[in-house]
Amino acid sequence: MGFVRAFVLLLLVACALLFLLYALTGQARYKQWGLVVLQWTLLAGFGFFAVLIFQRLTTA
Repeated sequence: MGFVRAFVLLLLVACALLFLLYALTGQARYKQWGLVVLQWTLLAGFGFFAVLIFQRLTTA
């Protein structure tokens, strides 16, 4: 589980850096990449919480 947490955190940092690059340079490609990384971050986060909820339901 620690690996997944670190992966989601790494995705969030990458997303923040891409949006920072977009703010500094104004190049639209950084915004597009930032949105793609944000989508994958949300997907990974939802998957992580789904696994946690599933584990709670099966142990109860």
